[in-house]
Amino acid sequence: MNNHPSEASFLKDVANHEMRVVRDDGLHRHVRFKEHGSCNMHFDLITWPGYLCYCGDMGTYVFRRLEDMFQFFRTDREHKKGLGINLSYWSEKLVAVDGGRNKGCAKEFDKERFERVICEYRIGWIRENRERLSKAQRRELWEAVRDDVLYRLDDGEHEVQQAAHDFSHTVERYGRTVRFEFNDLWDHDFTDYTYHFVWCCYALAWGIKQYDEARALDLVATS
Repeated sequence: MNNHPSEASFLKDVANHEMRVVRDDGLHRHVRFKEHGSCNMHFDLITWPGYLCYCGDMGTYVFRRLEDMFQFFRTDREHKKGLGINLSYWSEKLVAVDGGRNKGCAKEFDKERFERVICEYRIGWIRENRERLSKAQRRELWEAVRDDVLYRLDDGEHEVQQAAHDFSHTVERYGRTVRFEFNDLWDHDFTDYTYHFVWCCYALAWGIKQYDEARALDLVATS
């Protein structure tokens, strides 16, 4: 699985961040969060009607859903403990991701998830055919999956998935032919959210919370 940041680790990253409101004109906002004298883990939240842009050390993400996107991200905070991020729902509202030279995205191939599914197939095949295959044939099947597919994990996403789709192992036993193939791999999702996107979501929830608390204090001070 990808090593996602936790809420605790995120809060540690931003423990010394200060908020600076660059612009606050209705739905046109520009709020900056950074540690004084450092750009490490800094980020800006910029809104205009119907859009929110996060930009900073973790990349650039543009979301679109409600006229006031701060309100959109507040909704999950009202129904969850802590910062209340919603990776699945929020990622559906992405309209652009900047990944620089490597093409950005909110999700990426998770080779450990892929390996786990392939191993589940292999174990299932062995168990289901314990009586139909000899010990030597079961060992050959086990090693074929290892040699033809699992050993390709470090070759890259396309290469290992192609190896799995091309895999075919045939066994002759008692006059019958038994063929093993990964026929329904397309039913599985081998991606997971990137570290950067998860961190960005925590930043959105936390940054808007800081903004709301500051605005509430301003209202009290001026009332």
